[in-house]
Amino acid sequence: MRLRPLLTPLAVVVSTIAVAAALLIPTAAAGATSITVAQAIGQQSGASATVRGYVVGQPTATNTVVRSNFPSDYALALADSPTQTSTSQMLYVQITAAFRAQWGLRTNPGLLGARIDVTGPLTAYFSHPGLTSPTAFAHAGTSPTTSTTTRPTATSTTAPGGGYDDTYYRNALGKTGASLKTALNGIVRTNTKLSYDQVWEALKVTDQDPNNSANVILLYTGRSQSKTTNGGDPDDWNREHVWAKSHGDFGTATGPGTDIHHLRPTDVSVNATRGNKDFDLGGSAVGEAPGNYTDADSWEPRNAVKGDVARMLFYMAVRYEGGDGYPNLEMNDNVNNGTAPYHGRLSVLLRWNAQDPPDAFEKRRNQVIYDSYQRNRNPFIDHPEWAASIWG
Repeated sequence: MRLRPLLTPLAVVVSTIAVAAALLIPTAAAGATSITVAQAIGQQSGASATVRGYVVGQPTATNTVVRSNFPSDYALALADSPTQTSTSQMLYVQITAAFRAQWGLRTNPGLLGARIDVTGPLTAYFSHPGLTSPTAFAHAGTSPTTSTTTRPTATSTTAPGGGYDDTYYRNALGKTGASLKTALNGIVRTNTKLSYDQVWEALKVTDQDPNNSANVILLYTGRSQSKTTNGGDPDDWNREHVWAKSHGDFGTATGPGTDIHHLRPTDVSVNATRGNKDFDLGGSAVGEAPGNYTDADSWEPRNAVKGDVARMLFYMAVRYEGGDGYPNLEMNDNVNNGTAPYHGRLSVLLRWNAQDPPDAFEKRRNQVIYDSYQRNRNPFIDHPEWAASIWG
């Protein structure tokens, strides 16, 4: 019996040509022809391209790129020269969740100065020429990592809150200034509200001592204290309104008065000493709370929670904009704000936000509030750089 050949001579020729053609066609995964940063800046049409450039820092606002102390893994800036300092000559690149572990600058600060290729749509980011929703990253001249092969892991610490950029914060990405503030208000204002009595039990969970589940950590003293000692006696702990409830005169009614994003367990007498003072530097040491200082019109918390305090106030100023029956709370650069709906001192709080980034305790607290109580997040814990973008 004679067997038929598997391929005719013509089929072999056609197959050979097809294979050769496939090897010659450039693709993003196999070294697509790249364009320069200058070309990418001039081609903001939404079309996909591979851009080759040097990593020169991380954008935190339209005209701000930092080159050290990177606040997150969410963005990088490319330029045609590794020494470029003009933001007008830079392309801002969004780093989505799939790429942060390998390409985020907070996790990989050694990338600064590296020459890389990034593939994705050319469209504005931070209201600046950019590349968003990337599909591939690679060191120039090497095979890229793509979004189909690089996955974020459940234990990643580079995506605060589990990586909510692609879902919860999607309507805020790329915005700055007043537009960002408005977008964030639209995201966080649809929260579940607690009664003032419910706050007691919530704080026992949100502020639980990670080393002793029977205790909470007090904000200003840092003391670990039994959950059962809440009350009104001098050494009990009570519910501190970090945004002083007299600043806007909202009291303890449901709403800003019961929003646990700014309510913290605090020693009763220390809470009374702080009173309704604004936040600022200096004063006399507080004997019962080492590391804290106070004078007639301001309070300076201990170093370990300076950033926490700032981000709680930033949250309140974004969440409460006066459109849902609550006061319009705003930041200013003053002290002695009294009953006006303002809190200061903004310039100092912005420095504290930068000097004391979110730690594991603060991130866990944000997640617990989101998962178990209010169903909203403090965006300045997930994105500390947004504070400077709005108020800087």
